[in-house]
Amino acid sequence: MRVLIVDDELEFLELMEKRLSRRGLEVVTAADGKTALARVEESVKEPEENRLKVVVMDVRMPGMDGLETLRQMKSIASDLPVILLTGHAAVGVAMDGLELGAFDYMLKPVPITELIAKMEEAIAHNA
Repeated sequence: MRVLIVDDELEFLELMEKRLSRRGLEVVTAADGKTALARVEESVKEPEENRLKVVVMDVRMPGMDGLETLRQMKSIASDLPVILLTGHAAVGVAMDGLELGAFDYMLKPVPITELIAKMEEAIAHNA
């Protein structure tokens, strides 16, 4: 499973990359919305087996936030499932994300096993 993790907290990105890689996932990271969009644009040009299968993205990021990134991402790859990560205070924003086409949202901090299960569910739902 090839996944894109998008978060402006670099420590969180590094931790997720290590933890998911140890479980056999291929992890691509982006520290902001613009980089995430570039990664998705690169992915859609790849053969199907090399493409990103799911995106896990923080809602709150400086510059281009998660919702705007999601909006633009869906115009590039409408079938790519996106799981939003949010804190308790931003649940309303995450609900807005569902209306924009996010597969689901999860509250931070998210247990790694639950996140992997949600990513697998998103991919299966999209197949």
